[in-house]
Amino acid sequence: MSGLTSETPVPTSIVVHAKSRALELRYPNGLSYRIPFELMRVYSPSAEVRGHGPGQETLQTGKREVTIVSIDGVGNYALQPTFSDGHATGIYSWDLLYELATRQDALWQTYFDRLAAAGLDRDAPMAAASAPRGHCH
Repeated sequence: MSGLTSETPVPTSIVVHAKSRALELRYPNGLSYRIPFELMRVYSPSAEVRGHGPGQETLQTGKREVTIVSIDGVGNYALQPTFSDGHATGIYSWDLLYELATRQDALWQTYFDRLAAAGLDRDAPMAAASAPRGHCH
């Protein structure tokens, strides 16, 4: 389930930068990357964000100010951060973290394209997912 391949580098150190809202990963080859918390949050691998199949993704908005309040290791293959908006169900494999770290420009562009296609503003508050749309009780 981890999706970890033998080629995926495992970070040698992980630093949460609260002020700049980025997760810093250092790798054995000496390279380090900073992944913005917002990028991590909008690409969360959780079912809540990804859905249970293609086309069921929930586009995340209003996450620019999100921070990571705590982070836990999952076995030796992943991290599970708790975000300031309460989201804590995303398990980030080393594969996913490396992809987020190394493909930031492309991932941001995809995110902005999806926002534009949906007519959503990046900073719009998330609609409550619990109530069906158009129904008031």
